[in-house]
This record gives sequence, C-alpha cells and structure tokens, in this order.
Amino acid sequence: MSAMALPIALTMGEPAGVGGEIALKAWLARADGLPSFYLRDDPERLAGLAYRLGWRIPVRAIANPGEAAEIFPAALPVAPTGLSPRARPGQPDPADAPAVIGAIDAAVADVRAGRAAAVVTNPIQKDNLYRAGFRHPGHTEYLAELAGGGITPVMMLVCPELRVVPVTIHLPLRRAITCLNMAAIVAVARITDAALRAEFGIPAPVLAVAGLNPHAGEAGGLGREEIEIIEPAIATLRRQGIDARGPFAADTMFHAEARRSYDAALCMYHDQALIPIKTIDFDGGVNVTLGLPFVRTSPDHGTALGIAGKGTARAGSLIAALRLAAQMAAARTRAEARG
Repeated sequence: MSAMALPIALTMGEPAGVGGEIALKAWLARADGLPSFYLRDDPERLAGLAYRLGWRIPVRAIANPGEAAEIFPAALPVAPTGLSPRARPGQPDPADAPAVIGAIDAAVADVRAGRAAAVVTNPIQKDNLYRAGFRHPGHTEYLAELAGGGITPVMMLVCPELRVVPVTIHLPLRRAITCLNMAAIVAVARITDAALRAEFGIPAPVLAVAGLNPHAGEAGGLGREEIEIIEPAIATLRRQGIDARGPFAADTMFHAEARRSYDAALCMYHDQALIPIKTIDFDGGVNVTLGLPFVRTSPDHGTALGIAGKGTARAGSLIAALRLAAQMAAARTRAEARG
C-alpha cells in the first residue's frame, strides 16, 4: 500500500491535557477531506471523554492499523496501548508515563514497518515525564533516538504564510548564544533545504538567514557573530549550491512582503523563530521534525491543562498537522520514486 493510502498514526499525548478532545474534534472534521488517522491510545478513555463532553462519537478498537481506513468514516479507530491512564483532566499522573511513551514507540514502529504513512504527536507534559525518569528534552530528541541515533533532528514550524527553523532550540538564551557556531548553522540549513525539496516539493528553495544581534550586528557595532559565524556559514552553504541569503535583521524579515521572498527562515534561537509564526497563526501552526527517516508533525501548542476536559480546546492546529503530515508523506513518496 502506498504512503498516500496509509492512515496516519496519532499518539495519545498527555492524558491529562487536551490531546484526547482535540483528536475527537478532528475526527468530527473528517468530512472536510481530512486524511484518515487512528490513535495509539486507550479506547475506553476516549469513549468516556466523548460521553462526558456530550459528543456522539463512536470509538472503535482496532487490532492493527490496516483496519483504520475502512473504519474511519463511521468511527474513530483506536489501537489500544494496553494501559489505562490514571490522570484526570488538568491533573497529570507520573504513573501514566509508560502509556504516553508507549504510544509514541508504537506509532513510530507502525510507520517504520509501513503500516502508517506518518506520525502525528499530541502534546506531552515534559515535566511529568521527567519525574518518571524520561531523560530526553522533548519529543524531537526522543524521536531521533527511535530513528536509530546518529541523526540531527531539526525543528520547523509551519503555517500557510511562513516556515521557520531555529538553529538552537530548547536552551536558555545565554547558552543558545554560546552554542551558536558555523557548523550548526550549515547542518541545520542543509537538512532544511533537503526537506523543502523532498517533503514540500520545492525544487529550488530559498533560505533567509536571520542575524543574531539587533540590526544583524550593524557591521560589528552591535556584535560580531554575524561577521564571524553567520556570514561564513552562508558563504559555505552557497558554495554547496544552497540558496541561503542574509544575514537579515530579524525585525524586518517577517512582514508580508519579506515573507514572499523566501521559502523558510533560519533563525538563531527559539523565540526568534516562534514569536513571528505564533503571532501570524497561533491556532494553525504545525511543528515538524526534519531529518528523520519518517514524517512527524505535531500541533504547535502544549497540553493546555487549564482547559482540559472542558471541550473548549481548538483542534485547528491538530487538523493542520494531520493535513501537512499526509502532504509530506505523499511528497516524500514521489521524491523516492524519482530517486
């Protein structure tokens, strides 16, 4: 079965958060051309959640992902994790960590075995997993390990009007600056360029590279990182055939006209990338992990414990993540077919 015909594997995420209810809401939007998906979760938990929220949503347990596409039009397919979460809405329980991590493991195994087209991950509560012994900073790093190690995962945030990639991710700002180097910029840009070609179908991507300092350093007057690190990295990329441009002042590269001049913005630290995309499309942004041997997307928001169980969480970002995962899987299949 081709990747385009396979269902998408959606993970449980933090059971005390909004993952379950936005998954239910996403299934309700299936008539809008949503790709078929199934959850790695507890069917009884989801059925009970739908009942408490007053939503008439049939939940069907499946024995294998191959059943999902046929069941999806009439019921939400759920592949059981074998563990029943103990958490209540808004109240995470560290005892649920094996179920949360097990859902991720199973979804990745499904994709790698050709049973699913892509992985979409519901948000996890990282501090709850840390208390249970989870030793990875987050999803991105754990997925890289599941992929076999030796992989540099790259985080991209996507909405219809913008793609951003931070070179440094979950680091204190002081440490992000000291960790920034030419090799990291080149590595992240190369992975981004390859993904834009293979998974987004862009034959000649343009990368706009942000400066680190105000006004991109003002020719060294406001910092020398642009001169000593960023400009040499851009020169290296251009010698390698990658259309990298900049460094640009970050305060002038995200308005509408500027965005039309590039396919992705390479940013130097977390907030430099995430503030513009969340300002432009807070509810519809998608988190994508590049550099993996499989497609992975996620809603670009957290577990929202404060509103969990109320049925008010918006499913727009999850729906966008499911759509983008299907599009990326199809593009990757076409790229592989072309060799």
